[in-house]
Amino acid sequence: MLKAILRKGRDSSVRRFHPWVFSGAIAQIEGNPSEGDLVGVYSAEGEYLASGHYRIGSIAVRILSFAANPESPDFWTETIGAAYRARADAGLTDPEGKTDCYRLVHGEGDGLPGLVIDYYAGVCVLQAHSVGMFRAKGAVTEALKTVYGDSLKAVYDKSSSTAPFKAGLELVDGYLYESPDFRRGPVTVREGGHKFIVDWTEGQKTGFFLDQRENRALVERYARGRRVLNLFCYTGGFSVYALAGGAGRVESVDSSAKAVALLERNVELNFGPDAPHKSLCCDAIEYLSGVEEGAFDLVIVDPPAFAKHHGVLKNALRAYQRLNAAAISKVASGGFVFTFSCSQVVDREAFSLAVFSAAAQTGRRVRILSRLGQPADHAVNIYHPEGEYLKGLLLYVE
Repeated sequence: MLKAILRKGRDSSVRRFHPWVFSGAIAQIEGNPSEGDLVGVYSAEGEYLASGHYRIGSIAVRILSFAANPESPDFWTETIGAAYRARADAGLTDPEGKTDCYRLVHGEGDGLPGLVIDYYAGVCVLQAHSVGMFRAKGAVTEALKTVYGDSLKAVYDKSSSTAPFKAGLELVDGYLYESPDFRRGPVTVREGGHKFIVDWTEGQKTGFFLDQRENRALVERYARGRRVLNLFCYTGGFSVYALAGGAGRVESVDSSAKAVALLERNVELNFGPDAPHKSLCCDAIEYLSGVEEGAFDLVIVDPPAFAKHHGVLKNALRAYQRLNAAAISKVASGGFVFTFSCSQVVDREAFSLAVFSAAAQTGRRVRILSRLGQPADHAVNIYHPEGEYLKGLLLYVE
């Protein structure tokens, strides 16, 4: 096995089971690994510590296993099977229940750094975020067939937007497996008893934002009789839950025409053509600036990631402050603001401070009713706190 030998005294994080080895911790590489190759991680004294995928960059090794043989024939089946059992224990895998979509593999949270798999009513959609995981797609597909058996309808690879553009990868999305009776095209899934059309070929990410499941249910609890504004609505997850909760009216705003078209289909699928709902395809921030003060009783602010690396962190925090100040200033007295950040480099404390600054800017009295996060199928490895990427606050505004 190719070896990454650590500098003396730089092995403590690996011994604490952190799944990343940074390039600065490595004294030397034995062999000549290519991007994505499996390498062993050894202490300066020669003790084996872990194995993982080699990567050219600041994170030099993403650890797959702290055991001696991470790529035995059963490795993928056992690891993905363990991820499935965790979802089953969380009550998410019952096909007869109210929910038949969930995240099956959440990178480091499931011991598979660089891999995401979302499950949609029999279809697994995977995204590889590393060369190593991109090259393992075949093994992953075989493991999924073993774990799900005959209930697996298809496996779709959507890594063209996530896998690194290097190492000669052929980044073309497509099906890795299809059962004989599978028909290509979007599927209708159930979440919390509500129906959503998921299009993994044309939609963002894997087709649906599964990480907001519990927060959508919370919006449903607060929506009754209220005027709701859903900013950055995508395909309308929050909007459907708000309508199900008895909202007086809902306005949904997104700049993507494809997303808005699917949003409208989802609203009609659940409530028919006469739902008290209006969709707008426009810039959410510009639209909010033109909203009259007090026009809405509940505002949802769920923007895309403003910061994907630390170099733009300050600009991102200023953007969160401006956006939240606008939302807090416009919501009616006695209203609610659900505000979120999905930027991994923005930690919970920094996001809370940005929202605090926004509230202070408006001069209104604001209470934090709940601190919100990601659900059980987006689990955070306790040894990898960086995996807690979704932060949210439920605010009460007087």
